[in-house]
Amino acid sequence: MSTPVLGRAPSRERWNGRLFQAVLLACLGVGILVLAVLLYDVVTTGAGRFNLDLVRNMPSGRPLRAGIQSAMLGTIWVIVLVAAMTVPLGVATAVYLEEYADPARWWNRLIELNIQNLAAVPSVVYGILGLAVFNRALGFGGSVLAVALTLSLLVLPIIIISCREAIRAIPTSIKEGSLALGATRLQTVWRSILPNAIPGTATGAILALSRAIGEAAPVLLVAGGLVFITFNPEGVLSQTTVLPVQIFNYVSRPQEEFRVVAAAAILVLLLILLAMNSLAIFIRNRFHRPW
Repeated sequence: MSTPVLGRAPSRERWNGRLFQAVLLACLGVGILVLAVLLYDVVTTGAGRFNLDLVRNMPSGRPLRAGIQSAMLGTIWVIVLVAAMTVPLGVATAVYLEEYADPARWWNRLIELNIQNLAAVPSVVYGILGLAVFNRALGFGGSVLAVALTLSLLVLPIIIISCREAIRAIPTSIKEGSLALGATRLQTVWRSILPNAIPGTATGAILALSRAIGEAAPVLLVAGGLVFITFNPEGVLSQTTVLPVQIFNYVSRPQEEFRVVAAAAILVLLLILLAMNSLAIFIRNRFHRPW
């Protein structure tokens, strides 16, 4: 009886591994092909309306005069508020859970469990929550503040988790060395941990905000069906709409011309997302420190 050579997989296992790799590559190819077809369709359809008039004009019932100005400014208002609320709160929560919280305490375990569960909740559930609490109970209506609070609840668990992972990736020797030199725990967090956690924290925060920009279902629920707005928001309590909702409104119309406007608006949204993702890559590479 021949003995198998050590370190060499049997022929059947090698073929199974190659077959599994081929299946994975085929799935990847199908995904890339579908994405390329969709991008080609959007570009060819909306290239004719992709100009400054698209951004300058307000939404209109006439396709040739329809634009996205109010949706663009509404998106900017909402994202700025979401970033102002979620980034400081998410970083503070991550620092508390990693550096101060006692894992033996039941409330700390409950907080961690809820964060993990909330990160997987569908966005439409947050929309229902925002409609019940921010729109009706607190009386904010479909305002910038109500939409921003709803989207903040959506992306906050993602920011907390990404910041915690960034803090965990820092070698413990940095923290121990800071404490050994006489620094307090607060000084260690502020001067040693947070600066070294910038790449992971910033990347996670920007990607989370990118998800918030592309959400339409929560905004539709919070706005209560008010999606066609022809004025710019003037404050946090002004009624507003965002780009995904405006695109949904244009696509829902029967005229073919509105689909051209929607395709051009999709190109604007894709450029915004591409710019945010590029910023995340730049920050990660700029502040990355090999340990």
